[in-house]
Amino acid sequence: MLADLTPSFIITRRELRDHLRDWRIVTPLVLLVAVLPALMNNLARRVIGFAASYGLEIQAEQLYPFLFMIVGFFPVAVALVLALESFVGEKERRSLEPLLSSPLSALQLYMGKLLAALILPLSASYLAMGFYLLGLYRQDGWLPDAALFLQVFALATVNCLVMVSAAVVISTQTTSLRGANLMSFVIILPMAVLLQGQSAAIVWGRDEVMWWTVLGLVLIAALLVRTGVAHFNREELFGREMDTLNLRWAWGTLWSAFKGEAKSPIEWYRKELSLTLRRLKLPVALMALVLALAASLGVLLAHRYVIPPELIDLRSLQRGNLEGMPSFRFFEAAGIPLVWVHNLQTVLLATILGIFSYGVLAILVLMLPLTLIGYITTASVGAGLSPFWILLALVAPHGVLEIPAIALAGAAILRLGAVLAAPSPGRTIGEAWLHGLADWARVMVGLVIPLLLGAAALEVLLTPRIALLVFGG
Repeated sequence: MLADLTPSFIITRRELRDHLRDWRIVTPLVLLVAVLPALMNNLARRVIGFAASYGLEIQAEQLYPFLFMIVGFFPVAVALVLALESFVGEKERRSLEPLLSSPLSALQLYMGKLLAALILPLSASYLAMGFYLLGLYRQDGWLPDAALFLQVFALATVNCLVMVSAAVVISTQTTSLRGANLMSFVIILPMAVLLQGQSAAIVWGRDEVMWWTVLGLVLIAALLVRTGVAHFNREELFGREMDTLNLRWAWGTLWSAFKGEAKSPIEWYRKELSLTLRRLKLPVALMALVLALAASLGVLLAHRYVIPPELIDLRSLQRGNLEGMPSFRFFEAAGIPLVWVHNLQTVLLATILGIFSYGVLAILVLMLPLTLIGYITTASVGAGLSPFWILLALVAPHGVLEIPAIALAGAAILRLGAVLAAPSPGRTIGEAWLHGLADWARVMVGLVIPLLLGAAALEVLLTPRIALLVFGG
């Protein structure tokens, strides 16, 4: 594999040489590397002094790592334009045709460009982080411990890898540098939100959250690279002159893929939905494994974070306690739409997050119910309750429909993400995604929405009655 990619380094060397010759690229990065660490050191000192003047105390061990990560993030964000113009910039400079006419394979061309777009931002990020630590050590004698240094270093690396990989994909799928720059919001916005979460994990010292974040970003970066390689097409890249927004074509493609060849709803259920479910065998199996792991995670968390037994004492459960929950409206048919819509909103949120993360973030959202079930079931042992009766009375009545719905929704979202990373001969990346979206819609309309409606009815009308029979005082 490495031998196959060796010719890629020719493209990488060419790109780096051109970048380093351009003072408009080098000067901002040099200034950023030289000035940003000093600014952050000065900011840390002023924030600590300002807080102390009001009698507040800010731990340097929390503030310094946060600024350490910020210093590593900004050079990557500034240098993102190099990745965005990697292919479409060549097209506008009219140097793309000789490049695509070279004897290098599509994989070698793509990886050469990707490596060139990665090296400069990563180098600037590492230098800025090094200067920041050097200045901080000379100023306050502070250095991070080895574990914290590795965590922040890994986060800076995978953040850069995700952003640059996504930018190169955009560069291969747009027809102008202006369009590529405008499309960069789909990178910057999610990464800005993610950076806030990473900052919170660093400030509060949640090491396990940081390492899981690194693992998730590595997976997303690998899928982005796979997407770029799978949909890299020399002829289409050179021949496409303008992108047009054709909503009629998009809707027609989506509806045709959703309907298939069925002539009636019964035929659609019998043929088209069955075909979709056969394509979802592997994602469904994967989701079943994920949900089992989520329940196991809840068990582990219950042993780590113990709930006081009096908070989950259900042995004197009264009907009035359940009727006093207006957000559910148990025992009333009017409560069914409330629970149903809530569950649909969760699935929709998981879908939106999954679109931007190849399903990785969607899995995390859909894991929460099973994690909570595992947590409460295990915690009930400390209150003298039987886990068997907890599952039988509080989970099983509506879980028989809701858990399969979660598994199917997760499988459809995973397939929607996997469609982008898989080659689609004869289809553009937009057409491939619309067909994946049609499969998601089939599963949602044909199975998930009805299952969640049935689960909501059982959860509102049946589950509380069984709970009263088992635990009612």
